[in-house]
Amino acid sequence: MYQTRYRFVISGRKPRRSMRQHHITGVVSQNYEEIKRNCLARRTLFEDPEFPAESSSLYYSQPPKRRVEWKRPKEICPNPQWIDEGASRFDVVQGELDDCWMIAAVASLTCDQKLFSRVVPPDQSFQHGYCGAFRFRLWYQGEWLDVVVDDRLPTYRGQLIYMHSDTQMEFWSALLEKAYAKLHGSFESLKGGSAHEAMEDFTGGLAEVFSLKEWPANLLQIMLKSHERSALMACSIDYDGQTVDQHHRLDNGLIVGHAYSLTSIRQIDVDGSGNHVTLVRVRNPWGNDKEWNGAWSDRSQEWERLPQHKKESLGLTFDDDGEFWMNLFDFLSHFSELEICNLDPVCNESAVSVKRWEVTTHTGSWVKHVSAGGCRGNHPESFWTNPQFRVTLTDPDETDDEDECTVIVALLQKDRRKKRQEGVDLLQIGYIIYQLKDNHQGPLDKNFFLYNASVAKSPPFINRRETCGRHKLLPGNYVIIPSTFNPNQEGDFLLRIFTEKAKETQELDEETRFMEIEIHTCNLQALVGGPNALTQPSDSPPPPTSADSREQEERLARFRTIAGDDMEVDAYELQEVLNFAFTKKFVFPGFSIDVCRSMVALHDGDLSGKLGFEEFRDLWADLKRWEGVFREYDIDRSGSFNSYELRLALNSVGFRLSNRTFQSIVMRYSNKTGQIEFGDFIVCAVRLKTMIEAHRTADFNNIDNFIQTTMYS
Repeated sequence: MYQTRYRFVISGRKPRRSMRQHHITGVVSQNYEEIKRNCLARRTLFEDPEFPAESSSLYYSQPPKRRVEWKRPKEICPNPQWIDEGASRFDVVQGELDDCWMIAAVASLTCDQKLFSRVVPPDQSFQHGYCGAFRFRLWYQGEWLDVVVDDRLPTYRGQLIYMHSDTQMEFWSALLEKAYAKLHGSFESLKGGSAHEAMEDFTGGLAEVFSLKEWPANLLQIMLKSHERSALMACSIDYDGQTVDQHHRLDNGLIVGHAYSLTSIRQIDVDGSGNHVTLVRVRNPWGNDKEWNGAWSDRSQEWERLPQHKKESLGLTFDDDGEFWMNLFDFLSHFSELEICNLDPVCNESAVSVKRWEVTTHTGSWVKHVSAGGCRGNHPESFWTNPQFRVTLTDPDETDDEDECTVIVALLQKDRRKKRQEGVDLLQIGYIIYQLKDNHQGPLDKNFFLYNASVAKSPPFINRRETCGRHKLLPGNYVIIPSTFNPNQEGDFLLRIFTEKAKETQELDEETRFMEIEIHTCNLQALVGGPNALTQPSDSPPPPTSADSREQEERLARFRTIAGDDMEVDAYELQEVLNFAFTKKFVFPGFSIDVCRSMVALHDGDLSGKLGFEEFRDLWADLKRWEGVFREYDIDRSGSFNSYELRLALNSVGFRLSNRTFQSIVMRYSNKTGQIEFGDFIVCAVRLKTMIEAHRTADFNNIDNFIQTTMYS
């Protein structure tokens, strides 16, 4: 007999090899083969610690309407089967969970057996090598993952309450739904969505969404070619929120606010006259009699005109199974949206005739006060701070008469469904494409976007997981700016760029470094005239390199009043002088002794731990320069500026920072509202220059990692 407990426990030690944290946040990769081997050796059944048979796996806000019992298939029926007589679209029946969008995608998946076998490995069984664990292969935010689940399923009175097969003994579909729920945190997280979201997760393909209110002129050609290339398709009728309740059944039999699978499209010569009728086959994932009742529906008179052999070629049945045919005109008239998931040959090896897309992928983040600048139309002052991605197109499409390149851009926001239980909603996202007139390499500044028009953009900003657009562009250099609609909305994203020909892409980012910018040295009289002199502005030009010896002696005498008899300024003396000078001009608590030590270290060329006359002069020149920059960017004289102005201010004094490094600086030196005050700006500049100089001396391999790891020390 099998025992019914098997758990992996993660302690503070190194995790077991059977389970490791994947680099995708919150996703644990479990080794199915090792789990199976351990279970069989111990004669135990697997219990998944990452998705336990508990209420937390069912819901995060609304508990099920009835008491749920978790049962294994062998407790539900005497002879459970993994796949019974082959998988088909009729094996997918929706349960009590409102995830028809996912069910529609699964039904489409079964229409291609090679693709289906990639997601649902067929070499699993409830008889041979059974250990209570099953595995699936799912695409998740840019990567293929093995998702392992145990086979404990939610039931009520011995019956499955969620997705199931039309036969009680088959369980692949129920366990696939469980694996998908695990990937997103709970079964409730699957409530509501778009079919193309799941179609991408089952194929790794690219989904396009077409509004059927204004469909493109070549939509029929797109549909026929997509079907020929084994694309997954789905459709739905929008709920208008006014006239009827969601999931209301219309007089024509169709359901509002409901996702359907589109499983076939055929052009039929009905009477041999050469006049073809285009028919589409649609399936309601409920798998019941809720079907279309218009022309070409089950048992409609139109079928009487079709010879029997043509009916057989269509696989025509008139069962109450949720599947029906309708002509294309009725389909376009009654449905609101068509979703097509195009498959790359890597996903579908059977589609050998399909040209391979050239695909590049980039990941990025919108970070509050750093790289979440909002959309161009409403927020031109901060839009330039969004992530920027350069695309170089060199060769036009082979069949394009206008020598243009097809570019499909897909912008996906990560983990939003999984974070719904934390109150996180989908963001409104989109992108804009600009053409570069030269071989520009670094990030584009605000003025570029203020004075240059875009050449393409995404569909209107929308709160979906992914927005996608197809564009025709001439060969050249372009930059894609993904953004949220409003600024300071945080999230991670995946940007995919599909082209027919090879192209080059890269993120436009700075190389972290410090550039010496020529400035005028401030008046030595102000430098060495004592604390009072330090508060006086200097308008006179820098002194000549060869000063009169008497004048030099006077300056040294004034410097001695600060430094003392040893003619060197230590950190404590520096603190006294600087706080006396700058706290009169700016409201801040003054510089700490640690900051003053950093200042001394920055200019202590002889490593004495103190500053001589020349060293002190150089430090003071830095401070006066940074003070002037702060005044320049503090336009409203509030004593602070925002993080976007911080980047401009740092650039103006020679700092060039990568996005990652700048993000760590903002987190370190800004307050809760993202404002940087004078003292924090000076400290930031001092420490940055110190760290960059230290990195240059020590010759570390990665300056960004060096700065980020030492920023808080």
